[in-house]
Amino acid sequence: MGEKKFNRQKHKLKKLGDSWRRPRGHHSKLRLGKAGKGRKPSPSYGSPDRGRHPSGYYEVLVRNEKDLEDIDEDEEAARLSSRLGKKKKERIREKAEEKEIKILN
Repeated sequence: MGEKKFNRQKHKLKKLGDSWRRPRGHHSKLRLGKAGKGRKPSPSYGSPDRGRHPSGYYEVLVRNEKDLEDIDEDEEAARLSSRLGKKKKERIREKAEEKEIKILN
């Protein structure tokens, strides 16, 4: 069935099993999350929807009208940049409605 994702931190002690136990040591590199020291389970670790907005779309930051052309309306939704002014936001919203692109904010 494949290799275990999360192994117990054990320093050369064969008598300890492989089953996961939370690292509690004061200087534990695994507890601190240092790179290369092993994986540590966390909420939504293996979720297939990782990186998606709760609506189910991937977010794409839109800074101008040209950015809307690269969006796949079935998989992605637009998030308008906070630096946009009122007029430009309205133009982008109108163009997004024409292309049936969802705007998240």
